[in-house]
Amino acid sequence: MPGTCTSIINMRYQDGSEGSASNPAKFNNQDYEQLRDYHVRRQKLFVDSSFPPDSVSLGRLEALSGGMDRLVQWRRPKNAAPVFSSAGTSRFDFGQGSVGNCWFLAAISSLTMHKKLMGQVVPMNQSFDNYAGIFHFRFWRYGKWVDVVIDDFLPTIGDQFISVHAKGGNEFWVPLLEKAYAKVCGSYADMNAGLTTEACKDLSGGVPMSYQLHQVHDANHDEELWRSLSNATGCNSLICCGTASKDVGATHTGLVDAHAYSVTGVAEVQMLVRVLNPWGKQEWNGKWSDGSSLWNEVSREDRDKCVKRNDGEFWIELEDFCHYFNMLSLCCENPNFLDGDVTCQWKCMIYDGSWVAGSTSGGNLFRNTFYKNPQYRIQVSNINKTEVEDKNVLISLMQKGQHQNRKSAKNYPIGMTIFKTKQGRLRSYFFRSNRPIKQGQQYTYERELIEQHSLQPGEYVIIPSTSESHMSTDFVLSVYTKADAKIM
Repeated sequence: MPGTCTSIINMRYQDGSEGSASNPAKFNNQDYEQLRDYHVRRQKLFVDSSFPPDSVSLGRLEALSGGMDRLVQWRRPKNAAPVFSSAGTSRFDFGQGSVGNCWFLAAISSLTMHKKLMGQVVPMNQSFDNYAGIFHFRFWRYGKWVDVVIDDFLPTIGDQFISVHAKGGNEFWVPLLEKAYAKVCGSYADMNAGLTTEACKDLSGGVPMSYQLHQVHDANHDEELWRSLSNATGCNSLICCGTASKDVGATHTGLVDAHAYSVTGVAEVQMLVRVLNPWGKQEWNGKWSDGSSLWNEVSREDRDKCVKRNDGEFWIELEDFCHYFNMLSLCCENPNFLDGDVTCQWKCMIYDGSWVAGSTSGGNLFRNTFYKNPQYRIQVSNINKTEVEDKNVLISLMQKGQHQNRKSAKNYPIGMTIFKTKQGRLRSYFFRSNRPIKQGQQYTYERELIEQHSLQPGEYVIIPSTSESHMSTDFVLSVYTKADAKIM
């Protein structure tokens, strides 16, 4: 098993500066400490006017169609003898509710296995003692950590909470965390359907990478995939996976179509992957499932890895994993998990930028306005020649969308082009006679585009762009370089 990854040297936020992990920015300019102290002194319960307990904050949930939304009442958990967390946090603490956000809860399940990061997202010094009806959580949003304040009104129908529920009945760290993320997204309904890569990014600020499992398996790259999974597990990554919308035969195996799961472990025996259903129940029933006779054929030590209980967690062989799941996402604090080189130090610089139509939005490379796009320079001084095509630079381009609410946000096709040159700002004539280091521009409508590069020593210019010049939006460019490279 690989060792622990080394840390990123983040050159944007010095520890203690606003937006850093130790001093997150205040979401909606709400100061948790001041608000809590105010309400405790006056013995009043906090009501969040920026995310009030009403139908707008709930949104139009698909599970509450046919007028059921009119039955919703918002209640505080005070009458349920509540606790924030009874004995730490565990992936077995909760089960999904009526919000279609398995993609987010799968990421939460993975987060619970990484206590340091968990403490960053979920401040554990909160409780219902000295009660004021106010809580807070932290998320990484577009290049910085933000602190999100909420009240503890939760949506109910009858006596049942319709959001994620604690299996113990009176533990509320997960329902409150879900509410905080709903506030960031715009409403509970805005959490319906999503990508685990998006949730993992917002819970860690790390480097996400996705694999199309069917393609990997068909290309006979199972060994490479297994190395990536092992590296990611050793580097404390958030790991999730998902099934296709209609996978042939999957419904007969206990798996759920179009559903997100978390990967909670791997075992060398038979290349087994441990997977958790965020429902907290309904498991795989094929080979190596809890009741499989194959566990009788391995050593007692390996047999003890299988815990026979209906908690949603199960083991599955890598070959079946690639067949029945269609997507795997990995997200780690730094890029070391990609090649398993856990001793390598990385630097990271994060830039805020904008494409503005008529000004800094130049469109794609074949437009004569391409030179107007923002340009960023890096210098690579060395490359590991003992490693074939050493991936010494990783670039993330993330667009912010055009609407505050997640589901309404409009994404544009974004891409980035890299040129090797010592020149200053590149003008239009440069692009008529010079070619980028990679032919064929890739554009994607997804929120984030990730590219890895093996760059020889020299100076380079990174040019992020939208596919057309009339598109205006903000973006965040993150450049990860191995310690022997320099960001200019």
